[in-house]
Formats: sequence, structure tokens, C-alpha cells
Amino acid sequence: MARLKHLVTGPVGRTLGSLLCALIVLYGFPTDLAFHRDVVGLLAVVAGAIGLSWLVVVQIQRMTSPSGRPSRRLGGVLSLIAIATCFFALTYFLIEVNAPAEFDGLLTRTDALYYSVVTLGTVGYGDIHAVGQIARVATIVQVVFNLVVIGALLAVSSSLLADRLRRE
Repeated sequence: MARLKHLVTGPVGRTLGSLLCALIVLYGFPTDLAFHRDVVGLLAVVAGAIGLSWLVVVQIQRMTSPSGRPSRRLGGVLSLIAIATCFFALTYFLIEVNAPAEFDGLLTRTDALYYSVVTLGTVGYGDIHAVGQIARVATIVQVVFNLVVIGALLAVSSSLLADRLRRE
């Protein structure tokens, strides 16, 4: 029972919780100006946004704590990546809804999530790509963000490895 509680409240649970809240916001966010008609979607977005805000605050507190273990920092960085990936996906989708000529091949929220993940992984298959200036600027912002976060992920991972090697 203690293992299950640690799994749910530990780094894995917090990371999965962050991802779940971010996906709720991504898929529940209303895209038209008449979003007040979609009460369920609006409530889902509000609940997801509150959950994300709480998780981000908790993760930042854990990551900046002087007594924070590297495993906590690693979970924080992974949560940040999950949240940012969904945030950029929502941004790309809203750009496409409001300015359809900005992207080539991006039609759905899942397309936007796919593009965001592919950009995060620096793969760039080319099936979806930025065509307009707004889309290109948003993609540049994500690439710069990704470089910073991947650098942090490497730093935290190497710190975690160094701690484990010291204990052995």
C-alpha cells in the first residue's frame, strides 16, 4: 500500500498528473468566441488550468528547494516538459483556427500535439510545418524553450547520476 501511495504522490504521479491536466486543457479549451455555450468544456478547462497551476507551483517549489533531491528535480523538469508541450500544442491549434494559412497540414488538436512533440524531439518530419510568420515565431519560441529545458534535464540527470555514484 505504501508503494502505491508513493507511486501516486511521488515524481511519477506528479508527472502523470501534470500531463493529464495539460491534456484536459488542450482538448477542452474552447476555440470560438461563443465558448460560453460549451459549459462542460469550459469547466474542464478551468479544472485543468487550476490543476496545472497547482502542479506548476508545487514543482517549482520542489525544484528550487535547497534540500530538493535530484529525483524531485527530474520529476519537475519532466512535468514542465509535459505542460509546455501541451501549451505549445494549444497555441499552434489556436493559431490554425484563427489564421488557417499559418500551418500546412495542421487541422486538429491531435495534429497540433503531434507537431509540438515532433518539435520537442527536433525530428521535423515535414508533414506539418509552419508557413506563416506567426506560426514560425511560435515554433522558434518552442525550440528555444526546448533547448533550455533539455539543458536543465541533462543537468538534473547528471546530478542524479553523480549522487547515485557517490552513494555506491
